[in-house]
Amino acid sequence: MGEIKVPELAESISEGTVAQWLKQVGDFVEKGDYIVELETDKVNVEITAEDSGVLTELLAGEGDTVQVGETIARLEAKEGASAPAAPKTEEKPAEEAPKKEAAPAQQKTVEEVAPAAEAPQQGNQKQWLIASPAARKAARERGIKLDQVPTTDPLGRVRKHDIDSYADQKSNEQKQQAQASKPANPVSPSPAASENSDKPVERERMSRRRQTIAKRLVEVQQTAAMLTTFNEVDMTAVMALRKRRKDKFFEQHDVRLGFMSFFTKAVVAALKKYPLLNAEIQGNELLIKKFYDIGIAVSAPDGLVVPVVRDADRKTFAGIEGSIVDLAKKARDNKLALKDLQGGTFTITNGGVFGSLMSTPILNGPQVGILGMHKVQLRPVAIDEERIENRPMMYIALSYDHRIVDGKEAVSFLATVKELLEDPESLLLEG
Repeated sequence: MGEIKVPELAESISEGTVAQWLKQVGDFVEKGDYIVELETDKVNVEITAEDSGVLTELLAGEGDTVQVGETIARLEAKEGASAPAAPKTEEKPAEEAPKKEAAPAQQKTVEEVAPAAEAPQQGNQKQWLIASPAARKAARERGIKLDQVPTTDPLGRVRKHDIDSYADQKSNEQKQQAQASKPANPVSPSPAASENSDKPVERERMSRRRQTIAKRLVEVQQTAAMLTTFNEVDMTAVMALRKRRKDKFFEQHDVRLGFMSFFTKAVVAALKKYPLLNAEIQGNELLIKKFYDIGIAVSAPDGLVVPVVRDADRKTFAGIEGSIVDLAKKARDNKLALKDLQGGTFTITNGGVFGSLMSTPILNGPQVGILGMHKVQLRPVAIDEERIENRPMMYIALSYDHRIVDGKEAVSFLATVKELLEDPESLLLEG
């Protein structure tokens, strides 16, 4: 009997949540097959089988928290899977076979159901109802008998959502019965009663990643002296340069020339000029970093993630664009590894792709600076005392930790980014 254990995930991660079982009890798995997907604070991890065999037992349900090293399933070796279930049964008379108890693995993976009305006519044979571990746990906690729960599964399997639906239905029935038994009373309902009204709601558990995002955002606001300063960029020169060079750029590098490479280059140049924005606080010391690993905020199915473009100062425009494309695809496919998310020194986030005109981005701790990009929008701009033109303008925002970055330095940093973007030829010449 083999065991499926939660492997070492990363130095900072000691537990995860079972996102979904990719195999079920009774399934035959080959060595190397994916068995279960775990959701951690940062990434999803798929655990593979180290041996071939039949999956006989699931010890954790979907949504359960499991620790590194914990056994979460059992696998019967391939040799045992093809062998007879119990050689001794061949020596017993056929009529005694029904008295044989189920295998221990089967007892742990299914729920025993009381015999039906016709059970006396079937001797001592037991009837079994298949239910997921999460469903069994929910049923025990709520005192619900599994044989009373209707299921929509074509094979009759009871899932956790079946337990939840049944419990909600029973709760509503009890409320209706209680209300029907009350005498008419003209007194208006109390606030507590109005909170328990029968208006439709949907309760959904937060994913582990969403819980982590929420926790860290609150921690940053509680521990950092965060302040935001704004400026605006005339994107005319960048857009004209892209228009002139985009086709040739794509032919040469097989990647499109976007805004992000311009902003990344401008940010790196500004960080070299104002290094405290590329630092972090460790106790009573400042850790000023002499490398430039730029986090790029990306929207993923389970929430915002910030994969890191390593050594952005050494990359060409094509190298930056290629890295961003690869990381964004990994994020959408839930394929980001921990190494893709660790060690950023500064972050860029682009709310403009969703239409945001202006926002105050929250720091990605322990970093002390984050640049927010926004929607490019035509606005009338005074060119000189006599001329006004419609220009493609973008508001940019720098949130920073005021504990180590003064306002003068923050404003100057943002002004440098603006100047570089409005004269992008020098950035392009750098690579």
